[in-house]
Amino acid sequence: MRSMPGPVAVITDSTACLPAPVAERWGIGVVQVQLQVGEQFDEENRYDREEIIGHLRAGTPVKTAPPEVAAFFWAFQDAASKGASAIVSVHISGRMSETVNAAREAAQQVSVPVHVLDSGTTGMSLGFAATSAAKVAAAGGQATRVIDAAERRFRGSREILYVDTLEFLRRGGRIGAAQAFLGSAFSIKPLLTVKNGEVAPLTRVPGQRRALNKLVDLAVDCAGDQDVEVAITRFGPDERDLEIGGRLRARLPHMVDSTLVDASMILGAHLGPGAIGITVSPV
Repeated sequence: MRSMPGPVAVITDSTACLPAPVAERWGIGVVQVQLQVGEQFDEENRYDREEIIGHLRAGTPVKTAPPEVAAFFWAFQDAASKGASAIVSVHISGRMSETVNAAREAAQQVSVPVHVLDSGTTGMSLGFAATSAAKVAAAGGQATRVIDAAERRFRGSREILYVDTLEFLRRGGRIGAAQAFLGSAFSIKPLLTVKNGEVAPLTRVPGQRRALNKLVDLAVDCAGDQDVEVAITRFGPDERDLEIGGRLRARLPHMVDSTLVDASMILGAHLGPGAIGITVSPV
């Protein structure tokens, strides 16, 4: 009697901003992207968030690097040893990071099929995609269905970002088309998105309060009358995110669920302290 194929494993990277309980509940493997702070170089989950914020504000060089190929190899091997018949590995845009290329290199060294997906995005757009894929896998879905679930989710999701300054994106070389906003007056606050795999400008708004109001307006426009999940992502403790969450709940009658997450320190290093993002993801 032929044995049934094992489940499909889902792997992502730490820029997905997945809360640990969510990753654990759905069995999602998370490979850590790396940070260099001064002379210290390590996986991002080994750093203290408040210390990283302090370093950024103090002007200490904070750089990011993709995971080592070996980190992906062992994540894939671990999934295979637990009985996975295939692996779907979904990651931050290849235009932002070499992470997806490291995953592809590791995939060639594993005995089970590994399907590596470039999401073209990051943050909770990636997190929602990984979670949807893992839910399909948990229900017994084969690799093609798991891939479809991930692709549908990351293609439909939208990131809307507020940053206090573009300086951190400029330092990290991730400013993309948003460089058009450089040189704006200090009081002009940029709102950004992710387009074609990189950070792109949306609009400029005078003053923080107006910019955050516009952030909410744009999220409401993105949602329209669709059923959506929404994530509010923050880098550092901030009371503004609670206010934003309340306003979104009041204005989005079709919001199926909302969550507040801490930004990956990798993303925070590029967006800077005080950054707030809203992910709108149709379900």
